[in-house]
Amino acid sequence: MTLYGYFRSSASYRVRIALHLKGLPYETIPVHLLKQGGQQFTPEFSAINPQSQVPILDDDGDRLGQSLAILEYLEESYPTPALLPATPLQRAHVREVAQVIACDIHPLNNLRVLRMLKHQLQITDEAKQAWIHHWINLGFAALETRLRNDPQRGAFCHGDQPTLADCCLIPQIFNARRFEVDMTPYPTLNAIDAACNALEAFQLAQPSAQPDAE
Repeated sequence: MTLYGYFRSSASYRVRIALHLKGLPYETIPVHLLKQGGQQFTPEFSAINPQSQVPILDDDGDRLGQSLAILEYLEESYPTPALLPATPLQRAHVREVAQVIACDIHPLNNLRVLRMLKHQLQITDEAKQAWIHHWINLGFAALETRLRNDPQRGAFCHGDQPTLADCCLIPQIFNARRFEVDMTPYPTLNAIDAACNALEAFQLAQPSAQPDAE
């Protein structure tokens, strides 16, 4: 199994967490999103993924993009340990949390959006930082309320075992801290982050632990 990714890509980070939680060995092929104008735009990588985005998972010649699709594929193909709970409603709740992050928060502060804001729309660094903080805080405030009031929350987003929701949350918290978002208003999210990062699988998936880390 091969993962094309970038050490700071939160979408790649999600997949790394799932691979380590499931104990699946994989080879890393780094795709640097800044060097050479972005290695994701090279003809070689665009032939692998016409979207010119990471991650791409290659499982014995079958290639998949989009981190949520990859997470679902891993769950269905390698079901133990499970990253989705037992009942349809519980699984829907986990997917809900994952999608708040992957669909509503992350896309508005990922690299290609920030490049557009800075280079095409020519906004200032201060305005760019305000944009990032606004969308992360908006999403985190909703998640904090949602998870704080959820009777099924345990040490993790759902219960006392990590799920796909945690695979998505921890990279977004990493991004928030990198962009200097004040995490004080989010004690529930901070507690989940601490519980996750106490586990070896999350530690191995951290950006600083990757072979292309800078």
